[in-house]
Amino acid sequence: MGCSRHSAIAAAVLVSAIGAPLALADGLPVDGVDASLAGVGSLDGSDRFVTISAPTGTTVARIAQRGGQVEATRFLNGSFTIPAVAYDGSASGLSADGTRVVLIVPRPSFPRATTTFAVLDAKRLRAPKIERLRGDFSFDAISPDGRWIYLIEYTAATDPTLYQVRAYDLRTHRLAPGAIVDPREPDEKMQGIPVTRATSPDGRWAYTLYEKQGGQTPFVHALDTARREARCIDLDLMGSGPVQGMRMDVSADGGTVTVRSETTPRAVIDARTFAVSAPITAAATPTDTGRNAWPLLAGGVLATVLAGLGVRHMRRRGPHPTA
Repeated sequence: MGCSRHSAIAAAVLVSAIGAPLALADGLPVDGVDASLAGVGSLDGSDRFVTISAPTGTTVARIAQRGGQVEATRFLNGSFTIPAVAYDGSASGLSADGTRVVLIVPRPSFPRATTTFAVLDAKRLRAPKIERLRGDFSFDAISPDGRWIYLIEYTAATDPTLYQVRAYDLRTHRLAPGAIVDPREPDEKMQGIPVTRATSPDGRWAYTLYEKQGGQTPFVHALDTARREARCIDLDLMGSGPVQGMRMDVSADGGTVTVRSETTPRAVIDARTFAVSAPITAAATPTDTGRNAWPLLAGGVLATVLAGLGVRHMRRRGPHPTA
């Protein structure tokens, strides 16, 4: 990828936390963000997948975004969660074609010797498969057809800022050789904090906005999840102003990515050439990136209901796969 994901400040905090318990979340590089209940939504806006901690494991559920009906549930022994990929709560793990959803075991500490994922049929949440990788990884993205998942591999036990981006083939159950880098800048080291994530309408491109410390230029990391390629796009036009709280919209045709502060466009990226320009007209029509608000039942009732479903499911059907 050629783009480092952590600021010096964040790195110092993470290094100091080595060996100590971390919050329930995907883990590094997005530490302390729990995406389990907010979940990840389908690109067409029909469904959302959430995870709920139960007394002896995890209930994963598919929820109708319009109406909030629980459409399917599955209980898994062990602790799993929806992967968080940015500090605004953006999540990933659901393939664009709606066939696969991937969960990750939350990070208990850094480093960990083994990383475990659960891969489920997204329609009926059947046939969960457990993928175990030797080494320390966190989740980044998934290809539109659900074959490839993209992982951050940590390569030093004492420094969470040393890592490489890898592609894992769920068909062969193997890591692809080599790391994913921007071919134009294979040796460039850029540091930043992932602020927000947007996805192209076809689910192929994952765009992540990064804030850099010390007044440096923010950038967008564009990951082609179909071709296993990446680009790093500097946003020089935005200057050194605060990036926290910004979001990105992808046009309906996937041709432009607009970085905005609230309702004000700040920069426009040509998704075909990766050229950056100042916004001239109104921002492109946004697409649903899968993290919009959806009808949760008030007062935590949804969590209670799903946890109960998980317990009953376990008692009715007996043992289930254990991570």
